[in-house]
Amino acid sequence: MTEYRLSGAELEAAFQTRVDDERRIEPKDWMPDAYRKNLVRQISQHAHSEIIGMQPEGNWITRAPTLKRKMILLAKVQDEGGHGLYLYSAAETLGASREDMIEALHQGRAKYASIFNYPTLTWADIGMIGWLVDGAAIVNQISLQRTSYGPYSRAMIRICKEESFHQRQGFEILMALAAGSEAQKAMAQDALNRWWWPTLMMFGPHDSESAHSAQSMQWKIKRKSNDELRQDFVDQTVPQADFLGLKIPDPELRWNEDRGHYDFGEIDWDEFWTVVSGNGLCNRERLARHRKAHQDGKWVREAMRAYEEKRRARAA
Repeated sequence: MTEYRLSGAELEAAFQTRVDDERRIEPKDWMPDAYRKNLVRQISQHAHSEIIGMQPEGNWITRAPTLKRKMILLAKVQDEGGHGLYLYSAAETLGASREDMIEALHQGRAKYASIFNYPTLTWADIGMIGWLVDGAAIVNQISLQRTSYGPYSRAMIRICKEESFHQRQGFEILMALAAGSEAQKAMAQDALNRWWWPTLMMFGPHDSESAHSAQSMQWKIKRKSNDELRQDFVDQTVPQADFLGLKIPDPELRWNEDRGHYDFGEIDWDEFWTVVSGNGLCNRERLARHRKAHQDGKWVREAMRAYEEKRRARAA
């Protein structure tokens, strides 16, 4: 009896049908190599962003204004480390090696969110990271809870729950500053002026200029385009800024009754590509610190490997 095998085209058609039918793809399922590579790129980039993103906030743990705020910020930074763990683990189910992913980061072959290459100059910047940066992350990650790859989808469900706490933490910091002295209000406004545009850049280039967006949408890795997500973020954030009494630094920002959305100005894409290409204010500092931390922790990894080898030898 001759075994019938599907051709590559038939396998890809069956795969796309499964995606279109809203059935999750799991690690042992057949998938196109390009789908696997696209996921490893996106998930590892997401994981790197969580880990590198610990740095600008970790810089303020010892300088938080009260013990309560120090404890909250410490918990938040710890959460980000956990998010990186979930995501690296999800990428590993695709056959990716964590060592290879980190090596790609250190060599500059892998990216992370451009927003984390900006400095945190004041305590108000910590509020902006929570309110704006984590708020933008939530907009993106809510849709990723329905991404087509099962382990990534399930990781995002837990991450979104924790990110909602982070966003509220940042907003509460800014509420206190906005209701404080004139100097505190000015600090909050200055932080908004510096973080608004880099936050809009987080969603990536326009869809027409994105190398991966169209294919990711077809495979339902992404559920919304970069521009749709950016618009959702602006629409939900403007009323929050009004509540705080802060002014978004965009003279073109206005409500468009016909569209039912806010119109807003054009991003400085030259700045975006400068930062993405590794020439932002803190690119080199962030990677250098991560390389040092990775090297300093080498003995822990070696001890864990030795312990595991010894345990397996005893079991055998």
